[in-house]
Amino acid sequence: MTTGQHEPPTDADLEWCYDAVHDVSRTFSITIDRLEEPMAKHICLGYLLCRVADTIEDAGHIPPEAQTELLTTYDQLLDPTADQTVADFMSDVEPWIPDERTDDWDVVAETPRILRTFESLEEEPREIMREPVRELVDGMAMFTSRYAEEGGLRLQTLEELEEYCWYAAGTVGTLITGLVARGASQERAAEMRANARSFALLLQLVNIAKDVESDYHEENNVYLPAEWLEEEDIDIEQVTDDSNQRGVTNVIKRVTGRAETYLDDAHRYLEVVPETHGNRLSAWAIPYLLAVGTMRELRERPEDVIRDGDVKVSRAEVYALLQTFEGEISRAALADLRKEMAEKPLHQ
Repeated sequence: MTTGQHEPPTDADLEWCYDAVHDVSRTFSITIDRLEEPMAKHICLGYLLCRVADTIEDAGHIPPEAQTELLTTYDQLLDPTADQTVADFMSDVEPWIPDERTDDWDVVAETPRILRTFESLEEEPREIMREPVRELVDGMAMFTSRYAEEGGLRLQTLEELEEYCWYAAGTVGTLITGLVARGASQERAAEMRANARSFALLLQLVNIAKDVESDYHEENNVYLPAEWLEEEDIDIEQVTDDSNQRGVTNVIKRVTGRAETYLDDAHRYLEVVPETHGNRLSAWAIPYLLAVGTMRELRERPEDVIRDGDVKVSRAEVYALLQTFEGEISRAALADLRKEMAEKPLHQ
């Protein structure tokens, strides 16, 4: 990869990267706030590299063929053996950056800054991160190409949904595990790798269940399996119609139920994650427990996904959870927290 940037990154570059994560992701913002250095820096940059691709893949205003081309160019930019420059990538992507930029598009516009900060890392974390980021980018390019004629993703089966979840989140799980497992024994590292997919799919399936309305109207993507919608006699292009609320609610329940099958393995991941290199248990336990709380809300009021556009835990509960982790929390206490949040809001 040739970045086309010869000056080294500055403290301001890294500070911008931290601010950018706080702007675009509540979950990773919480995570990074809990981490210490150097893990915080590594996770921040790994996430932003993925977010560039994710923003392109989610862009409803970019034709699928152009999305695929942009993602392919971005992948080449991340390939250390390719003769691709960041200037070439920016030349291709800049016509698609909206005049009124969202926080997500600010990340894309600052790709050169992210890359030069990433390239300044030590070789070991940089190489741990590179392959899973490229796998994510390749997977997204494959999906935009697969559904180019439809103009947006229209996943057909549960298997295809979980294939997509792997590329969108499982690859990020691989990146995270590669970084945090450096401080673990071989046995613990192997157990983390065995359960990393479950942890990632849990969080991604919960997001898909709660974001049906915005995924369709803002991104022109439908991740609910078409085969499940057909069983409810729902046209995939009418997934957010009020008249289909009951049937879509049933499908949302099924996706939520599928997510629940990954809870135990994801919990096991937390039981063995080491607290070294600046890693902290709370950084990953909090997103896990927020997913548990969100699944509770999805079970109790799935119709709100279509009626209100979103289902999530309240700010009061998020605050109560963060307060719980202000002190020392044992791994054994996670099971009690999980049980409590599965039954009722933590702040009640």
